[in-house]
Amino acid sequence: ACSEFSHTSCEECLKNVSCLWCYTNKTCIDYPVRSILPPSSLCSLSNARWGVCWINFEALIIAIAVVAGLILVSIAVCCCYCCYCRRRSRSRPDEEEERLARKREERRLQSLQRKHERKLKHDEIRKKYGLLQDSDNPYSRFENE
Repeated sequence: ACSEFSHTSCEECLKNVSCLWCYTNKTCIDYPVRSILPPSSLCSLSNARWGVCWINFEALIIAIAVVAGLILVSIAVCCCYCCYCRRRSRSRPDEEEERLARKREERRLQSLQRKHERKLKHDEIRKKYGLLQDSDNPYSRFENE
């Protein structure tokens, strides 16, 4: 029983994992397993030691809460980052394909415009040398020479 280690030392008391050391009255008591935290009527949290003598129960709870919080925040950040990366990697090919399609369409339009300009120039030259047929009468008489 833990009460046997009362009025000894903290180290002797805490060799047994089920014991709690209280510095106010230097007693070793059974850890109240029914409640998560020992009630203040038993021993105040700042004077209670469990597991190790060099840190009080209050600081132990705070340290565990901070570590657990950091772990939860890091997991949340990793999940958000992974979801963001996955969403970005999915949307990236769509954006890339869209950009390529726009460039392809621009090149096609530029090509058509150049083709039209060439046709106009060729028609001007044909007209100048009388090679352009009338659009009213597309048929002409075939002359043998």
